[in-house]
Amino acid sequence: MEQQIKNKFSNIFGAEPVMYCAPGRVNLIGEHTDYNEGFVLPAAVDKQIVFAVKPNSVGRFRFFAYDLNEQFETEEDKIQKSDTAWANYLLGVVAQFAKAGKRVPAFDCVFGGNVPLGAGMSSSAAIEVGMAFAINDLFGLGCSRLDMTKFAQMAEHEYAGVNCGIMDQFASMHGKAGHVVRLDCRSLDFQYFPLDTTNHLLVLVNTGVKHELASSEYNKRRAECEAGVRILQKYYSGVRSLRDATMEMLNAHCQEFGDVVYRRCSYIVEENARLIAGCKALADNDFAAFGQFMYGSHEGLSHKFEVSCKELDQLVAIARTVPGVLGSRMMGGGFGGCTISLVEKSKVADFERAIKAGYKTPDGHEPVVLNFIVLWISYLHYILLSLVN
Repeated sequence: MEQQIKNKFSNIFGAEPVMYCAPGRVNLIGEHTDYNEGFVLPAAVDKQIVFAVKPNSVGRFRFFAYDLNEQFETEEDKIQKSDTAWANYLLGVVAQFAKAGKRVPAFDCVFGGNVPLGAGMSSSAAIEVGMAFAINDLFGLGCSRLDMTKFAQMAEHEYAGVNCGIMDQFASMHGKAGHVVRLDCRSLDFQYFPLDTTNHLLVLVNTGVKHELASSEYNKRRAECEAGVRILQKYYSGVRSLRDATMEMLNAHCQEFGDVVYRRCSYIVEENARLIAGCKALADNDFAAFGQFMYGSHEGLSHKFEVSCKELDQLVAIARTVPGVLGSRMMGGGFGGCTISLVEKSKVADFERAIKAGYKTPDGHEPVVLNFIVLWISYLHYILLSLVN
């Protein structure tokens, strides 16, 4: 893939580029908790977005989306949101450097990759993070990984129109081989936990239903959580976000919340607790316990936060019937995308057979099963983004 992207760049722009890449991510537990200043548990994976980049002397940013076979250009001094949706991910990153007082000269870029679109593996974050790293490295701008992570997040807010938390960009920038990372989305402190895949694998199953994180439902859930916080703040001075809430607090004022806001908030409080307990299970190498927390996460996402869909629920229901599947849940913002399951390695083939026998995508095809998901393995900096300390 790297060679294809590189060749395309040379064909279009007649030059040898510098190459970078950034990974997609999976998230084991902790969905929609990031923008509530809670905890998340992602891992970078071996699916990535690759970039071929080089400065130019024509005073224009020239971008080519390899997978879409589409080109976009704009003048160097006219960085603004465009009508070309995919270009906004790149333009948004350039804009964040400019807001930080960093001049970004005009450059050419070809990008593409194998992070599945609409599958909850954060292809958009990989684009933003990879672009930020490439710009910083290519022009020697001296920004830290945390700076670039924040630039990538704000690009999503301001140019893609998704008021996302920081998890996706952080996971792509800070992933470590053989580990998941528990991120405190308030302090941005993080801790790595080993995930031994000797006998167990993480398996993704794509529903074939694409979700749009920029849809009104994502931002609506955030607004509902914020409404719950405003109620709690009338009674508890120490509550800044749902990170500070307890079930006792929620239950004491459940009538004021109303059914919908109560269910949204109770899911977030419970999901944070599941994640902390799940990290202890990983530290103890207790995969059976961890799998049960995954199932609990899905139940909360489906029934309390209501961001699942019938296809995701069907896949999780099938997973429950297969011996050796320890846990399964929807992954990502919801309304489609993938399930992620923890499966004993010797039972992966059985799981795949059960899924393909019991589920068809909305267009009648067998679902895509990514049954050997491995955690991000660092690349040597072949002038590539290396994500392992």
